[in-house]
Amino acid sequence: MAEIKFWKMHGLGNDYIVIDNRDEKLNEKDLSEIARNLCRRRFSVGADGLLLLCNSSVADVKMRIFNADGSEAEMCGNGIRCLAKYCYENNITRKTELKIETLAGIKTVWLNVKDGTVKSVTVDMGSPILERPRIPMVGEGKCIDEELDVEGEKIRITSLSVGNPHCVIFVDCVDDFPVEKFGPKIENHPIFPNRTNVEFVQITRNNEMKIRVWERGVGETLACGTGACASVVAANLVGKANSKCTVHLLGGDLIVEYKNERILMSGAAEKSFEGILEI
Repeated sequence: MAEIKFWKMHGLGNDYIVIDNRDEKLNEKDLSEIARNLCRRRFSVGADGLLLLCNSSVADVKMRIFNADGSEAEMCGNGIRCLAKYCYENNITRKTELKIETLAGIKTVWLNVKDGTVKSVTVDMGSPILERPRIPMVGEGKCIDEELDVEGEKIRITSLSVGNPHCVIFVDCVDDFPVEKFGPKIENHPIFPNRTNVEFVQITRNNEMKIRVWERGVGETLACGTGACASVVAANLVGKANSKCTVHLLGGDLIVEYKNERILMSGAAEKSFEGILEI
């Protein structure tokens, strides 16, 4: 049995267990099961996911993300801000500009530090992927404001990847929309071979939107950084929003700018507590 130190962190309520696994104490074959066990609310630490800090040969550090159901995700906007804060405040690196390797490629982050504490993090999320095979999504070409049959109900969707797959749906009132009904149906729709994250978006003005997120492998979460980015890109593609938007999520706000086919996301990352696990 190994004793493992961890930090519990969150980005706007999207919460993670963060573990430094550069020494590979956690066995590769056990990672999915460990994530499922640790993320169980009321029975363990509880979280939306597990973040692992790993060594990288191509960047300053590497991040791996496991959802609460044990599946590994390619990228996480809230998670990468948490990992950046974790690295700085644990003296793993004192850089304020970091390169972080993910399954979605190398991401650059900038840390806003005050009195030795990271107050916010800006992430270069890269360029969105719109071609269906690369999202991945069944079919060819792009999916922008197209009709999807969801068990007999017609819903207009825009699909893209920002390192992980997203399906964006614009609604009149997001508070009243039955997210719990349509979220899992769209996540597991056969048109998405690797499942998908789902965003339900209400445009409140040209530079503001309110969204609820059904996260792949988790369910509805208080926030999703990649989901906020996908929503701003989709809103631009259908002419509903400006290039820079404030995104209101259940857990708080993110600033997302989509300009010259690049996405920049800025927001806070917080430490809740730390502890020791016996694994």
